[in-house]
Amino acid sequence: MPGGAEFDDIRDLFRPLTRGAGEALGLTDDVAVIRGRPGFDLVISTDTIVEGVHALLNTSPADLAFKLAGVSLSDLAAKGAVPDGAFLNVAWPFDWTADDRKMFAAALGEALGQHGVRLFGGDTVRTPGPFQAGLTVLGWCPTGGAVLRSGARAGDVLFVTGSIGDGWLGLSAAKGEGAFPGDDRAALVSRYLRPTPRFAFSGIVRDLCSAAVDISDGLIADIGHVASASSVGIELDLAAVPLSSEAQRWLAQQKDEAQARLSLATGGDDYEIACTAPQAAQAELLSRAARLGLRLTCIGAVSSKAGVTIDFQGRKLTADRWGWSHLDH
Repeated sequence: MPGGAEFDDIRDLFRPLTRGAGEALGLTDDVAVIRGRPGFDLVISTDTIVEGVHALLNTSPADLAFKLAGVSLSDLAAKGAVPDGAFLNVAWPFDWTADDRKMFAAALGEALGQHGVRLFGGDTVRTPGPFQAGLTVLGWCPTGGAVLRSGARAGDVLFVTGSIGDGWLGLSAAKGEGAFPGDDRAALVSRYLRPTPRFAFSGIVRDLCSAAVDISDGLIADIGHVASASSVGIELDLAAVPLSSEAQRWLAQQKDEAQARLSLATGGDDYEIACTAPQAAQAELLSRAARLGLRLTCIGAVSSKAGVTIDFQGRKLTADRWGWSHLDH
């Protein structure tokens, strides 16, 4: 019979996260069995976080769990998928205690449970290095209904949910950098550490949008991915990009508004959804978002000219960098 701390952890920490899912086989096997659903496509995405790269060293186990869940599930939200299950691969640092592992598992269960996601399986190992984990998430869309990056067409309108730049500012705030008034520092750090996948918007994406992407690498970089995949151009109105009240107060302190807005639009870690839709759908798109209490802003348009152009109050801008790239760090 298998035994030891690893199997005890699987039984005690992670089996409850399956919430009785038959696909997980009680976490007693090396596989999960995903039963097909007639009329639906299975949408799968995976993300990895490494402490010291995607989160600061000495980030709490709970915050690492929320970060992992948020960045992974955000991809499903942008496709219009309904989340279902997940597979976890985690490397515990040698200096993590049993309490640390329990804290991580409890927080992961909370983060996944907010979206009805059950753990189907995975693997646990030990590492002499920093914490690292990968989460593979699965969701369902009606057959052919997943909204890809490649569907934008010239004449479409560009939108974004929520606000942009809080993730980048939150990283700065978490490092103790910058001058943030009042409670702004805590709010921005929370936004950076615990991103919220925009599943409330998924149905609208699926019904009305031609292309969509989650904002992980930076707004400009990610709409660039849409432009490339769709073989179109995107004209971004930088002044229209929505900002939180915290970001607006930060912006008011900056000497060069245009460059400051470029920094917010290229920083990444926002996990909002940028999407395109035909002009004929714009009124319904905004109306449905408003009825759900969701912030949705028109920030540009799709053109036939390749690439991304950035306009700020009638001036064309050039960004030194479009966003985050692992190869640049």
